[in-house]
Amino acid sequence: MPDEPKTLDPAVRPAATAGDSPAPDRARPAGTAPPAAPALPARRFLVPVTVGLVLAALNLRPAITSLGALLEEVSEGLHMSGSVAGVLTSVPPLCFAVFGITAPRLARRFGPAAVVCAGMAAIFTGLLLRPLAGGTAGFLAASALALMGIAVSNVLMPVIVKRYFPDRVGTMTGLYSMALALGTSVAAAATVPLTDALGGDWRLGLGVWAALAALAVLPWLPLLRDRDRVSRTETGPSSTKTGSSRRETASSRTEAKAPAAAPRVTRSRTAWALGAFFGLQATGAYITMGWMPQIFRDAGVPASTAGVLLAVTMVMGVPLAFVIPRLATRMKTQGPIVVALALCGLGGYTGLLLAPAAGAWVWAVLLGVSNCAFPLALTMIGMRSRTGAGVVRLSAFAQSVGYLISIPGPLLVGVLYQHSGGWGLPIALMGGLMVPQMIVGILAGRDRTVEDEC
Repeated sequence: MPDEPKTLDPAVRPAATAGDSPAPDRARPAGTAPPAAPALPARRFLVPVTVGLVLAALNLRPAITSLGALLEEVSEGLHMSGSVAGVLTSVPPLCFAVFGITAPRLARRFGPAAVVCAGMAAIFTGLLLRPLAGGTAGFLAASALALMGIAVSNVLMPVIVKRYFPDRVGTMTGLYSMALALGTSVAAAATVPLTDALGGDWRLGLGVWAALAALAVLPWLPLLRDRDRVSRTETGPSSTKTGSSRRETASSRTEAKAPAAAPRVTRSRTAWALGAFFGLQATGAYITMGWMPQIFRDAGVPASTAGVLLAVTMVMGVPLAFVIPRLATRMKTQGPIVVALALCGLGGYTGLLLAPAAGAWVWAVLLGVSNCAFPLALTMIGMRSRTGAGVVRLSAFAQSVGYLISIPGPLLVGVLYQHSGGWGLPIALMGGLMVPQMIVGILAGRDRTVEDEC
């Protein structure tokens, strides 16, 4: 639309049109800042933002999957019961829910880039201290510190993508989702061999991942200078292809006058559906990461092979996490993708119940495809809001609600396993959760935004 640049907040437009010249002052709404000054910083920060997104994504899951691969050794070393080990696998979603909801406030005060930088530092510190713990309490505290950093970074990844790459939400979401899946799978596959190479000490096998987290801090340091720009634009509008030109123009002008305005996502049925979808897919993902190696080991699969099977499940997200967001942004509704992923999950859990060892590789692949509901949920967060303020609030709401929903899952699996003496009931629970996930995913994938509903 020829007149669309006139409706965009000047602080947002440079990131969306990085190669374009700034619009003349007569094209700006009255009372807004000139766009020329922030344009150069936006282009300068695109490379470190891209590198930072990839390295941050690589560090968002090794703290969890490395523990899943060595859960039996850690449980024996720290004298944990099955129920306590179940609590340990429930700590990640608990931390994500509790700390993730603080991300918008921290981002408004310090800027998203600064918060993510601090998050990477927290991951590094937690992973460095965790192997030094002498008991369960210390181990949980160090894990919680790392998970705190993961929580705030989880929430702010879609925000940073929307901020710096508003015209490439699907592509950039796919890029960091692919990196996230790669980090998850590498940690799952390499932790046991690394532990063996380091003398069989599980503490060294877990601690080695602190080095990757230290590397992830570096790209965010130059972005600290962009704090003020990002903090201002975080509550301003951003350009998307949703809605009519007239509605976008009115919305943009209104927000230019009152940049603090943001939709109350708690009034949106789509936001609640998206939170439920995020929670159910997270439940399946954390049960898989925490317990799947043990399921295979109890079925007679060697420990190293069980770790590789988890890696296969995670590595399926590497190509699909790049393809699915791009496909989702080209579809009016995302319901068909939701159904396809849920059916793969049902097939994988059915096979895991009937023949866990005989068809192990097939079940690992199917469950890996099903777990790609995560990048789909992240993409829908970016698509279900027209404004930067909406994405911030929707991301925090959907992820916090979602992780709260997912907390009981891994714990319940541990309790069921301990009291039933087998994996029949836990696996039946996992498969049964695919049905409500499919339903709320279809609702969350409808072509509408939270601004429309609020």
